[in-house]
Amino acid sequence: MTRRCSRCSETVGPDDPAALGWSLERRPDGSDAALCPACARAHVRDIEARIAPEWW
Repeated sequence: MTRRCSRCSETVGPDDPAALGWSLERRPDGSDAALCPACARAHVRDIEARIAPEWW
C-alpha cells in the first residue's frame, strides 16, 4: 500500500525502506494518517502533546 503524508502529500511505496521512518496514527474515525519523516520532525512537539501523561 502506498502511503501519502497527510501534511505535505509526499508518497512512499510499501517496499521502500524509507517507509520505516514514517509516523502513523489512528484517527478517532478509525482511519490511518501518515506523516513523512520531515513532517514528523517538524511537528514532534504537537505529536508529543497528545500523548497521555501515563505514558511518560
